[in-house]
Amino acid sequence: MRIVIAEDSVLLLDGLTRLLTDEGHEVVGYRTADELVAHLGPDATVPDLLVTDVRMPPSHTDEGLRAAIHLRSLHPRLPVLVLSQYVEQRYARELFAGDVRGLGYVLKDRVTDVDELLDAINRVASGGTVIDPEVVAQIMARATRTGLELLTPREHEVMALVAEGRSNSAIAERLFIGLPAVEKHVTSILTKLGLPPDSDDHRRVLAVLRWLEHRPNGES
Repeated sequence: MRIVIAEDSVLLLDGLTRLLTDEGHEVVGYRTADELVAHLGPDATVPDLLVTDVRMPPSHTDEGLRAAIHLRSLHPRLPVLVLSQYVEQRYARELFAGDVRGLGYVLKDRVTDVDELLDAINRVASGGTVIDPEVVAQIMARATRTGLELLTPREHEVMALVAEGRSNSAIAERLFIGLPAVEKHVTSILTKLGLPPDSDDHRRVLAVLRWLEHRPNGES
């Protein structure tokens, strides 16, 4: 197989390269997400597998995972194995939101031996799906903690307008409903989000922050 590795740790990149080369694979390594994306553009030859870390230069936050999502959008059949110490919940959910064939997310600390890693590599490259149970647990925990999944369609509309900074009276006018109805929706939203009793303004700010971080795709 032709395998591309994106890993900023020189020691780990060298170790993976040696391991996979000894297994008979052709390996190309990149130490930044920008280099990875530049070499796997729309017209590039698609490798048999991409193995990438999550945190890579320059910010060492989520560049590797975002690069993987971008490259899957360019090359939908590109198998991707995320190999990292961290679970980046937001982009992990996005990565697995569509076709999960040829996708994997394995935590480095939970790979106990070489055979286990090689098995994950072969399964993902063959179109299988490998997800560490800890990754699943963290993604699901994050998804269920927000409270946004409990909102009704009308409450989503109200929350979107609250996030725009509109007052209750402005929301009532925009949605052609009475002010008491808006107040009822806002109270319900704050309750479902599990925000502690405090001043209404403070709770609304907390609600907006959560909405902006976890709002459904396509909502503003």
